[in-house]
Amino acid sequence: MPEKSPKSASPMIVRPRRAAPVLVCRKCLERSNEGRDVRRALKSELKAKKRDGTKPAKLISTGCFGLCPKQAVVVASGASLARQEYVLVTDRDQIPRALALLNDERGG
Repeated sequence: MPEKSPKSASPMIVRPRRAAPVLVCRKCLERSNEGRDVRRALKSELKAKKRDGTKPAKLISTGCFGLCPKQAVVVASGASLARQEYVLVTDRDQIPRALALLNDERGG
């Protein structure tokens, strides 16, 4: 009879040295005429917004969020998902405001 493996250590909480990731729908990026530009702008803006001593947030392509807007890209973050909110982006000029909305920086 095979030996049982030893019990694993209890779960641990760790804090990364980078900002929380931003999630973007891969399918929306492919469908949108501006998808390639939106993706590049998101990555650039995330790098530009990094704080001293931390790495920039990662842009993570995900599966479908189930919203499927026409000619827009669905973007989310952990904070926006907790609020059950998504941000729709149609072109690269909207990226700075979209990232502010994801982090709930809604100043008016």
